[in-house]
Amino acid sequence: MTTQLFGQSIARKEDRRLLTGRGRFVDDLAHDAWEVAVVRSPHAHARVRDIDVLAALDVDDLVAIYTFEDLPDRMRQPLPLLIPHPALTAPRTQFVLANGEVNHVGEAVVLVVARTRYAAEDAVDRIRVDYEVMDPVVGVEVAAAADRVVHDEIPDNVAAHLVQEIGDPRAAIEAAPHRLSFRLDIERSASTPLETRGVLARWDADEGHLRLYSSTQAPTSVRAAVATILELDFQKVECIAPDVGGGFGVKIMHPWPEEVLVPWAATVLGHDVSYTEDRREHFVAANHEREQVQHLDVGFDDDGRILGIDFTFLHDHGAYIPYGLIVPIITSTQFLGPYAITDYRVEFTSLYTNTVPVTPYRGAGRPQGCFAMERLMDKVAAELDLDRVAVRRANLIQPDQFPYEFGLTFQDGRPYTYDSGDFPGSMDTLVDLVGWDDFPARQAAAREEGRLLGIGLATYVEGTGVGPYEGGHVLVEPTGRVQVATGLSSQGQGHETVFAQIVADILGVAIDDVEVVVGDSSRMQYAVGTFASRAAVMSGNAIAKAAHRVRERALELASAALEVDPADLEFVDGQVRVAGSPDTALALKMLATLSNPLRYAFDADAAAATQFAGPSDETRPPVADGVAPGLEGTDFYSPIRSTFANGMHAVVVEVDPDTSDVTILDYAVVHDCGRLINPAIVAGQVHGGVGQGVGGALYERMAYDEHGQLLNASFMDFLMPYMTEVPDGIRIDHLETPSPLNPLGIKGAGEAGVIPSAAVFAAAIEDAVGVPVDAMPISPSDLHHLRLAADRPDPT
Repeated sequence: MTTQLFGQSIARKEDRRLLTGRGRFVDDLAHDAWEVAVVRSPHAHARVRDIDVLAALDVDDLVAIYTFEDLPDRMRQPLPLLIPHPALTAPRTQFVLANGEVNHVGEAVVLVVARTRYAAEDAVDRIRVDYEVMDPVVGVEVAAAADRVVHDEIPDNVAAHLVQEIGDPRAAIEAAPHRLSFRLDIERSASTPLETRGVLARWDADEGHLRLYSSTQAPTSVRAAVATILELDFQKVECIAPDVGGGFGVKIMHPWPEEVLVPWAATVLGHDVSYTEDRREHFVAANHEREQVQHLDVGFDDDGRILGIDFTFLHDHGAYIPYGLIVPIITSTQFLGPYAITDYRVEFTSLYTNTVPVTPYRGAGRPQGCFAMERLMDKVAAELDLDRVAVRRANLIQPDQFPYEFGLTFQDGRPYTYDSGDFPGSMDTLVDLVGWDDFPARQAAAREEGRLLGIGLATYVEGTGVGPYEGGHVLVEPTGRVQVATGLSSQGQGHETVFAQIVADILGVAIDDVEVVVGDSSRMQYAVGTFASRAAVMSGNAIAKAAHRVRERALELASAALEVDPADLEFVDGQVRVAGSPDTALALKMLATLSNPLRYAFDADAAAATQFAGPSDETRPPVADGVAPGLEGTDFYSPIRSTFANGMHAVVVEVDPDTSDVTILDYAVVHDCGRLINPAIVAGQVHGGVGQGVGGALYERMAYDEHGQLLNASFMDFLMPYMTEVPDGIRIDHLETPSPLNPLGIKGAGEAGVIPSAAVFAAAIEDAVGVPVDAMPISPSDLHHLRLAADRPDPT
C-alpha cells in the first residue's frame, strides 16, 4: 500500500458544500410533506385517565389524530431493548405513545398530523388530557430509597445491579499504609446538537416501498426496526441519513417513537409525513446522560502506588432503559485509565427515575469514570504531599506491559485488554507542553498580585472501534471515478475525507476522484452505526479491505493485458503501470471497462483495448468462474475486540477572587489514536471535544426540581460556552502507537476531547482556590458558595 495521502492533513472534502449552504438536512427535504406535532406530558409521573380531542377536530388543515388506542396491535408493544445484558433484571422501554401512564415530562401521548406544522400545533393546544398525577422519583438517591417507585412492578426502582472484581481489593485496602474514602457527584447533562431530531417518510403504495430520511447515527438499524415493527418487506424499506447537524450520541437510539409513528402515518395516510422536534421538545424528549453518585475507598503506599480500590456508584437511567447498561459498564471499566491496578472491585446500581431516559452522550460513561479516578489520584497526592504527576507516574502501565489484561469484561462483552500505548511517554510530553515544572513559581507570583491561578491534569483511556462489524464497497467506474459506500452515517466527523484518503492511497488515484457515500441503506444494507469512536476503525478497515479487493482484481486484469508479473506493477496517478516503465500502463478506468462480461482484444503496446461482441472461443465463458464482473469489491471488518486510544489533558485556569468566575489561560492535549489518517481532522475532533468538555465542566446541567420539571429547557436558561469561553489556542501533540488489532493500525478519536474535562477542571480550580472540588459541573455560584463554606468555622 502506498502512503502518499495516509497521514496527511488533507482539507475536508465536505466543507465547501456545508459552508456554502448546500447541505441537505432532513427538514430541507420535506417540502410537500404533512407535518407532525406531539402532545407531550406536562407531568413527570401520572396516569392518563382520558383524552378529549373534540375541540381539535375543527382546526383547519387537520389530517389525523392518533392515541395509543388507535395504533395497530404490532405498535402497541414496548420499543425494543437494543443491548440486553444478564445484569439487566428489570428492563423497561417506552411505548411509541403513552399506554395509560407517563413517566417523565415530555413523554409522547398523542400524535397529530396536519398539512402544516402551525395547524398541527393548534390542534395539540386544543387536545385535553386528564391526568391522575402521582409523586415522581427524581434523583438516584431518592430512587435508591424506594419510598416511591417509577414502575409499579419494580418496587426498588433497580433496573440492574452489577459487580466485577479482580484480585482481593478489600484485603489490599485494609493492609495498606494509607487509606481514603470519599464521595463524588456528577450531574445530568445532554448533547443538544444544533439540529434536533427529525424524520421524513415517503410511502409508495403501488410499490409497497417506504423511504425514510432520518437525522440518525444508525440508519440501517432504523431501517431494520421500522421494517420489523411495521411488518414491511425488509427489502422495500430504505433509510437514509442525509447531512446530520450533530449527534454526539443522542441520535443513536433506534428507533425513536417518532421514527415508527411517522412512517406508519405515511403508510396509513398515503402521503409524505415529516417531523422535526422543536428545541424544548429536544430538552424534554431526547435522551440525557451523566448523572452518578460515586463512593470510593482506596488504599495506597508511601509513594502513592494504588494497592486496592473499592468503587461503588449509583447511576441514573431515567424513566426507561432502551440502550441497556452500556454507560455504567463503561464507567466501571474505563475508570481504571492508564494505571496498573491489580486489586479492584466495582459495584453499580442502575436506577429508574421519572426523568428523560439516559443513553450514551459523547464520552458515554468515560467522563464519569475519569473524574472518579483522577480525583482519586489528586487526593492521594494531597494526602502524601506529593506532586500529582509523580503519583500518576508511580501507577502507569509501562510500554513493555502491552497487551495489558485487567481481567474485567468491557462493553462489547470481550476481555478488557489494552492493545498498545506509551503512557509514560505521553506524561513526559504533557508536562513539557503545559510547563508543569515551572508552574509553582508562576502561581506564587500571581498570588502576590492577588490573582488565583491553578493547574490540573487528567489522563484517560478510551475503548474505541467496538464491533460487531461495518462494511465497505468500492467501485471503479469507466469514467475513472471511484465510488465508495459504507453504511454508518456522518455528523461532521470528516468521513468523506478520511475514507477517500484510504481508498486513494490503495488505488493510487487522486482524492478528488473518490466519492464517498455514507448513511444510505440502499448503498450498504448492513451496518451498525456511528458512535463509540468506531467509524474510522470499523468502516475505515472495511473500506480498506474492499479497496484491496479492487486492487487485486485490477492487478489481475492489468497483468494479463500487459503480459507482466503482478509484482512488477504499481498504482500511480489513476493507472496500473510497470514499475520503471511508466509508459507501459493501463488506466483504472480502462480496466473497469475491460472487466465487464464481454471479450476484448488487447493492444498492450498501445495500452489500449477494443471491445467486440461475444467471445472468440465459445468454449470459454466471458467471465471466469468465481469472478464477478466489474472492477469493484465489498468487504466487512469485524474486530477481535475493542482497541484503546488514550490521552492526557492539562489546563491552567484563573479564578476571580471576588466573583469566582473561571477563565482558561492555557490548555494542552497529548493524544494517541494509533496511526493518524488525517492529523488535521483528529485535531478538529479534539478541539470540538474540548469545547464540549468546557461546557460540561463549567456550564451545562439539566436542572430538575423535585417535581421532575426541567427548569432550564431552553437555550435562554441552559448555559453553553461561546467561542469566548472555549480556548482557541489548544496545543495538541500526537503520539502514535499503532494498534496491532486492525490492518490500518488505527484507533478512534471522536470522544477524546471531552472525556477528561470534568476531572481536569476540578483539579485546576481546586489548585487555584485550595478548596476540594468533588462535584461537577461547577458554576461560579457553586464555587463561590463552596469557598464561603470552607472559610466558615466548623459549627461543632
